[in-house]
Parts: sequence; C-alpha cells; structure tokens
Amino acid sequence: VQLQASGGGLVQAGGSLRLSCAASERAFDRRNVGWFRQAQGKEREFVAILIWRRRGAYYADAVKGRFTIYRDNAKKTVYLQMNSLKPEDTAVYYCAAQGFMYDGKAYYTGTNYAYWGQGTLVTVSS
Repeated sequence: VQLQASGGGLVQAGGSLRLSCAASERAFDRRNVGWFRQAQGKEREFVAILIWRRRGAYYADAVKGRFTIYRDNAKKTVYLQMNSLKPEDTAVYYCAAQGFMYDGKAYYTGTNYAYWGQGTLVTVSS
C-alpha cells in the first residue's frame, strides 16, 4: 500500500489547511488511517485517527476541536482539515494506515501502523 501525503504549506496563525492522504489500495476504506506529526527536535506524536469499522475518530487533546479527520472512499483519500492553526502546530505531518480490517484499539503509537506516507511540512507563522 502506498500513501501519498500532500497539502502542507505556510500559513499564518489562525488560518486553515487541509492535508490529503491518497492511497493506492482499492480496499483502503477498510483500514484505520491516522495522522502523526513531528516537530523539529521533538518526537513523533499522534494527531488523529479515523476508524474504518465504526467510522469514529479520535484526536489528540492538542488538536481536539480544531482538526477534523474524514475520508472520501471513492477517492481512496483521507483528509485532515486543520483550522485555527497555531505556531505550535508546525511540524512534518505523516499519514499512516493500520493493518487490513484491524479491529484493535492500539491507535496512538506509530509502531502499530503498517504503512506510512512521506510526510508534508506545515509551517504556521505567528
């Protein structure tokens, strides 16, 4: 499975961006897809995940209420809509997918994801 992340860029604080994660797999709609980010000099951290079976979503506390994760199955793409961006959101954002039809609850650690996109840089200026 190949994942292609895009949509990053430079935005002022308070602005919005939408990241996209396009997959090569036809059955992409049966995978949990998450977004992680890594700021310079910091460890990678969980941002959000979309659950394929229940179509629910979970968010890190730092982005809750500002970010929304959703998918367009026809386009085999998962999006991360980021609103009210803050300078502390500056990071390289990665999308990642878990195993096919994974039904566990290990969402928050990157080691539980089988496939990763290449990352897209988001820079939020103050």
